[in-house]
Amino acid sequence: MNTGDAGSLGSLFDRTSREVRVALDRALDGGEVSVAESDVLARATGRDLAALTVVADELRRRQAGDTVTYVVNRNINFTNVCIKHCGFCAFSRDHREEEGYLLPIEEVVRRAREAWDLGASEVCIQAGLPPKLDGRFYIDLTRALKAELPDLHLHAFSREEVLYGSVRSGLSIKDYLRELKAAGLGTLPGTSAEILDQPIRDLIARGRITVNQWVEVITTAHALGIRTTSTIMYGHVETTEHWVRHMALLRDIQKDTGGFTEFVPLSLIHSEAPMYSKRLVPNVRPGATGADVIRMHALARVMLGSVIPNIQASWVKEGPKLSQVLLDAGANDLGGTLINESISTSAGAQYGQLVGPAELRRWIRDLGRTPAQRDTLYNIVQRYEEGDEPVSPLDTVEDAEARFGSYRRLIASGEFRFTPR
Repeated sequence: MNTGDAGSLGSLFDRTSREVRVALDRALDGGEVSVAESDVLARATGRDLAALTVVADELRRRQAGDTVTYVVNRNINFTNVCIKHCGFCAFSRDHREEEGYLLPIEEVVRRAREAWDLGASEVCIQAGLPPKLDGRFYIDLTRALKAELPDLHLHAFSREEVLYGSVRSGLSIKDYLRELKAAGLGTLPGTSAEILDQPIRDLIARGRITVNQWVEVITTAHALGIRTTSTIMYGHVETTEHWVRHMALLRDIQKDTGGFTEFVPLSLIHSEAPMYSKRLVPNVRPGATGADVIRMHALARVMLGSVIPNIQASWVKEGPKLSQVLLDAGANDLGGTLINESISTSAGAQYGQLVGPAELRRWIRDLGRTPAQRDTLYNIVQRYEEGDEPVSPLDTVEDAEARFGSYRRLIASGEFRFTPR
């Protein structure tokens, strides 16, 4: 093919803007793309966006290979009662509302046991912040789970919950995390990040954990050998400049600590979010566009892939079809089976109950890639070559809501009704 031909593949990419070419060439040469260059990439459209996506896919191949991973896990959101009133959260309830619930420790353990018996290697535990919570509750819950299920990985407690437990117990963040680790905590989820820009946080969730506190919890956890996920929530009032600065901060932390296992972009589910549905915050966008989602994941690969090689596409947020597309735009992981998901579901997400391992493998194979089950720390449990199609107990569940319950059924039931102390 004549690369000078106006219709050739080479000429199509030659017609991307000079600034984008310079930034992408730097990334392909193994250099670090600067904040200024990343700002340009974050605004890419048309051929520039196409070039960004292709380069992100190539970097994904170099940094993570052609294997696409997933984890067999279960989410357990043990209470929706919360003292905070974040504008993006449709999950939380005030302690006086009838829809408030609190699962007792024995019920959390029962659900974790059920997940383990179905092949899960991880439970992800996060919840609201109930008033007057015993400061040692998270430690006691962790200890109870590990006593019953010593080999189950506990991926538990947001940065906000760690801070809350620290304050309520009177322990320093370091001492609180040290006790959680001693009780059996494995890793921390990446939530409570939203946008790591204080003015934006004050707008969408005043009173939420501050950027400085978030960084303190993260870096302290990493120093203690507790690894964590990293996330971003976008598609509300932030700009692409906020995306870039958020990821630049994560990149700096990772170069110092090496403690992040993955990066997970989370687009806002807007329909039931109070700041959108009740117009509590002006100029809130109705979530990210499809182009935003592709741009975010591709940019994450370019900015973070050399230090955080695992970029996750959230099928809960984006659905199966767009999640597949993201695997060709920089992502190399599809997250977990979940079994239950309450936070996105309550905000209006169409997905979140359960996707079985066989279905996740089908999405991956459809792209010509190799599926693999991983653990929380991205160690490969099983790689599935062509023709390897074991049946998981989760693949045979016909009605996940009837089997495992759902958020809507839980808040309508009086079985675990929260009772103010």
